[in-house]
Amino acid sequence: MITAPPRSYVLLIGITMAVLALSSLIASSHLKKVSAFDEDGYVKFIVSKVNESKTNITENTGTTAVPDSSKGSSIPSKGYLVEKLGDNLYSVMDGSYNTMFMVTDKGVVAIDAPPSLGQKYLKAIAEVTNKPVNYVIYSHAHIDHIGAAGIFPKNVTIIAQEETARELQNARAVAKNVTMVPPVPTITFTKNYNLTIGNQTLKLDYYGSNHLPGNIFIYAPKQKVLMLVDIVFPGWVPFPYLAIAKNVTGFIKAHDIALDKYDFDKFVGGHLTRLGTRNDVAVQKEFIDDLKNAAMKANQEVIFSKIAQQVGHFDNPWFIYSKYIDAVNEKCTELLLPKWENRLGGAGVFIPTHCFSMSEAERVDPTMQALTQN
Repeated sequence: MITAPPRSYVLLIGITMAVLALSSLIASSHLKKVSAFDEDGYVKFIVSKVNESKTNITENTGTTAVPDSSKGSSIPSKGYLVEKLGDNLYSVMDGSYNTMFMVTDKGVVAIDAPPSLGQKYLKAIAEVTNKPVNYVIYSHAHIDHIGAAGIFPKNVTIIAQEETARELQNARAVAKNVTMVPPVPTITFTKNYNLTIGNQTLKLDYYGSNHLPGNIFIYAPKQKVLMLVDIVFPGWVPFPYLAIAKNVTGFIKAHDIALDKYDFDKFVGGHLTRLGTRNDVAVQKEFIDDLKNAAMKANQEVIFSKIAQQVGHFDNPWFIYSKYIDAVNEKCTELLLPKWENRLGGAGVFIPTHCFSMSEAERVDPTMQALTQN
């Protein structure tokens, strides 16, 4: 049986959920003045809890211990940390989310606008330059990454892949209050877009759906930095259910695309306080390959008819199927956990969710079935 996670991990997950929930609250007004919301108090609380969790979580041993290699930088009391990635390229992180911005001769190119950062994002940029933000790039349409885009000037140029624009346009079409939806991009592209300002370049590439339709690769060739959001989580297993990937096959392929098509030394994944390297992407690819094999083996070895005979309750097929899913997940986890529990943070907590997503994709997705048979 899969043991329940200890309190410290439950606390960490709870904090993450609180960040997401409060991020949505901030996003709803695009971080204009929200009189009922104490942003500074919120930031101090989150920072203290994230830093506290790095210590408390190590009280537990076994499958929930966090490897030292998973731990990132501590967040200062001001609520954010700025780190230089290369020539005029900087990362910003708050303990739950991270992103990056580029300073050019004509102004700043900001990537995404996580609500958890909000106005702190502008403060971080102001620490580096007094130039205005004149370009914003959306990595994809999820609100937890772009929900605070309203903090930027109204005349800012917003660039995104056309699927992202379509998603936001659809949201605005049904929204009772369109101000709750991030601004629609002003420039869209299908496959590739190069933004060059002076001697700085960002290459934007789309290879099809992965985490979400429209989720793009953002590459700074001069600095050898790659940003790909919600795919690779340096030092950690992905967020639950393969980071709620809309396309599991695309999620898997994104690792190969990153490693095969880009010459990068540093990696920005959109979450946590741990920036990545090329090796981090290779390590998660190894984890995903192992997960794929473990899920396939579990699907082969766990027989639905045998589970049904053991369970009974034939008048309730969903109950039988839930027990079958549990058995597949437990077998997959049993095969995967011993290798990874001390290599990637969160393995003991989220591997069962990844087993579910992968085993179901292998069971019903024709493309996944073709890949596993090769």
